[in-house]
Amino acid sequence: MSGGVPSRSSRARRILRGPRPEAAPVLVGRAAAIVGVLDIAGGVFPRFRHSRMHAIAEVLPGSFGPFAAALSLSAGVLLLLLAHGLKRRKRRAWRAAVALLPAGAAAQFAYRHSVIGVLIAVALLVPLLIHRDEFAALPDPRSRWRALANFILMSASSLVLGLVIVSVHPHRTIGDPSLADRLTHVVYGLFGFEGPVDYQGNTSWTVAFSLGALGWITAVTTIYLAFRPEHPAARLTEEDESRLRALLEKHGRRDSLGHFALRRDKAVVFSPSGKAAVTYRVVSGVMLASGDPIGDVEAWPGAIERFMDEAKAHSWTPAVMGCSETGGEVWTRETGLDALELGDEAVVDVADFSLAGRAMRNVRQMVKRIERAGYETRVRRIRDLGDAELERIRRAAEDWRGTDTERGFSMALGRVGDAADGDCLIATAHKQDDEPGQYGDLKAVLHFVPWGEDGVSLDLMRRDRSADPGMNELLIVAALQAAPKFGITRISLNFAMFRSALARGEKIGAGPVLRAWRGLLVFLSRWFQIESLYKFNAKFQPRWEPRFVVYRNTADLPRIGFAAMQAEGFVNLALPLPRFLRRRSAAAERPCAHAMAERDVRAA
Repeated sequence: MSGGVPSRSSRARRILRGPRPEAAPVLVGRAAAIVGVLDIAGGVFPRFRHSRMHAIAEVLPGSFGPFAAALSLSAGVLLLLLAHGLKRRKRRAWRAAVALLPAGAAAQFAYRHSVIGVLIAVALLVPLLIHRDEFAALPDPRSRWRALANFILMSASSLVLGLVIVSVHPHRTIGDPSLADRLTHVVYGLFGFEGPVDYQGNTSWTVAFSLGALGWITAVTTIYLAFRPEHPAARLTEEDESRLRALLEKHGRRDSLGHFALRRDKAVVFSPSGKAAVTYRVVSGVMLASGDPIGDVEAWPGAIERFMDEAKAHSWTPAVMGCSETGGEVWTRETGLDALELGDEAVVDVADFSLAGRAMRNVRQMVKRIERAGYETRVRRIRDLGDAELERIRRAAEDWRGTDTERGFSMALGRVGDAADGDCLIATAHKQDDEPGQYGDLKAVLHFVPWGEDGVSLDLMRRDRSADPGMNELLIVAALQAAPKFGITRISLNFAMFRSALARGEKIGAGPVLRAWRGLLVFLSRWFQIESLYKFNAKFQPRWEPRFVVYRNTADLPRIGFAAMQAEGFVNLALPLPRFLRRRSAAAERPCAHAMAERDVRAA
């Protein structure tokens, strides 16, 4: 490959190809889930407990059978919760499993008198101890939202499992309690109170202790997640940002997505020489980088190695979204990962752009119609705007976002008007109305970030919903026409996912598979703007630059795709703060804490 990237030794390649999950942790995690299910079954279902020794022990004074049932149930639930962490080689999950397995084995023997149950627990404990060095992964970034999610999921699971516990003793149940009575008994039992359902013999104690154990697990795990030290996703420090800006000043022309590395909700790893860096965010255990590494291409392998080492240390799944063809070749060559074409970026060369010609007829007519309606445009650098106008634009961009969830990650800066971003370009549309709105004559905003010294890359597109259609087309044309004044020779527009499939699928002669794939993409466009982004970009006759996703193996793609949707804001698993609280917290932070980009591509 051209570009002068140095080759790596075979040993370095083997190191960089991690982190592939070792067989032992994966198998141990699956085995823990199986043992957990067996422990739950042993604590819940009577037929798992019948034995002559148990019949004798149950009538002896001081019998702790009900306690053992609750312990078996508790150990099983906790092992199920720990199974995923064991698969990911988490050290804390290993410690908890080593502590739980003897307790589960003791409960199996004390309550069921099952030698097989003890042997199963020991059979899992032995490989855990033998392979203890493989369970060294550090904890994930976390927040206290996990406590709320745990409480909801554990409460729902406890209600379902509790209903099973209450219902599996038909021959010892007194009377015929209704479903409502049983559900009430479960709820009472989770809080440690006696419910309306009664049983013969010691079964009442068994059910009571089992329900109490479920309630105890729900409470303890929620309290632990709520009060453990919070480790949120790392953010760029001022020093990191300063070093990244220095790299972009020298090498920012290489990648149109380079400036988006300055998002302050990303973390960064630098090469040993400090001449290259990779920025990333961890989402649902996926370590997501976006675009190419920043800096000197000669130093990319060092930054990539640091990235992979970090992923291995935490047992994160490494992935790169939206890298260029050169970046994809370096990533795959240096790490052994695979690459898949994700879509195309639309790049317009200013010198070749013109509204003349048949191909630009629709855009030309739309722009002239809007201009006749009294709209005017202004294109300026951020540094040339006053503080009052910048604040008005910020508030308008937030209110015009269109969704409660802020969107954007790989091609969004996440802020407008920051003092450090004076080179950013902003295009605004204005119209004088008889009754000025909340933001005066401001009707639409386009924000571009620098792409080296002679280019810009589209960040966000926002407009007043009451404005005439075509605001985005108007401002893109205005930016292209004003570009020479700022020394700009190229403008990167939106990213069109699966563009080539959409383009080839609508041509004559396309096969049935390609047409079916295009049909699916068109259907998904109702939610993800796949086709609309492609058609919007195509209006400006751009050249298409392919972008790739880099991944470890095919089985990781669904997880990476879901994490990318979370990062881009299409899937939100956390409960959002009320709008007035979001504004208050944003004001207390740095000015860039919000306003991630959403692509508004409504066509005329």
